[in-house]
Amino acid sequence: MPAPIISRQRPLGQRNARCLRGVPARQTACAVAARAGPSSPEAGWRRLAKQPAGASFTIMATIGIIGAGQIGSQLARLAVKNGDTVVISNSRGPETLSGLVAELGPNARAATPAEAGAAGEIVVVTVPLKNYRAMPVDPLAGKVVIDTNNYYPQRDGHIPELDNESTTTAELLQAHLPTSKVVKAFNHIYAAALTTEGQPAGSKNRRALVIAGDDQAAKATVSRLIDRFGFDVVDAGPLKEGWRIQRDTPGYGPRRNAEELRRDLAAAKRYSDR
Repeated sequence: MPAPIISRQRPLGQRNARCLRGVPARQTACAVAARAGPSSPEAGWRRLAKQPAGASFTIMATIGIIGAGQIGSQLARLAVKNGDTVVISNSRGPETLSGLVAELGPNARAATPAEAGAAGEIVVVTVPLKNYRAMPVDPLAGKVVIDTNNYYPQRDGHIPELDNESTTTAELLQAHLPTSKVVKAFNHIYAAALTTEGQPAGSKNRRALVIAGDDQAAKATVSRLIDRFGFDVVDAGPLKEGWRIQRDTPGYGPRRNAEELRRDLAAAKRYSDR
C-alpha cells in the first residue's frame, strides 16, 4: 500500500499540519511533530528521522536551493515532482530564474541565496566550490545543509587543504557554517540521471547514492529524502570520509547499486597513495 502523503507548507509542529483521516494517530507525521512541540520544527525533523523505514507517512518539505546550475535545477525538478516546495536562488538574481520557475510550477519560487536559505527546512548548496565562502551563515544556522560540491582546480583554483588532502570539500563548508549540519550528497551522479534513474524502494538493482556527515539525525533526514527521490543510500561515515566519492574515485559517476557502491568506497585511494 502506498504511503499516505501529508503535504504542508509550514514547519513541523504548527497546528495547521494536516493529519490523514483513517490513519492511526501514532502513525501520522502530525503526531511526530506534535510530540516535538509546537515551536520546534527542528525537533520535529529529528523525531521524523528516527522513525523506522516504511513508516506509514511521508513528509513534504520546503527545500532551499542555493545554486541553479545543472545539479541545482535538476534537484528542483525532482523535488517538485515529489511534492516538495522549492525556493531556488543563484548569484545573478531571482529575475534570471523566471523561466525555470515557470517550468517548475506553483510550488517553486525564486529568491536570493539568503532568502532561499532562510526558507528551506533542508538547504542544498550546489555552487562552484570556489564560492563556498559566499554562502550565508546566519540563515543556515542549525539547519540540515546538503553539500553537492566537487573540487576542480582548473575551475576553483588550487585550495591547499584539498591539494594536500588534509580536509574534504564538505569539511570546508562545515567550517564555514559552524552550526549547520552538513551532509555530503548528490555529488557523484550526473545531473540528467537525477530525474531519469530513480526507482521505487525495493526495486531490483536500484541505483544508490552516497552520503557522509557528522550528525546522525541529519544523515537520517537526507537518507529519507534520497529514498523518496528514488535512490538507495550508502553511508560512507563522517564528513572526513567524503573523499572516497570525490572525482577520480571508482564510484564517482557510474551507475552503481548499493552493493557495488560499497565496494567502490572500499577501493578508493587518496591521490597520495596512487
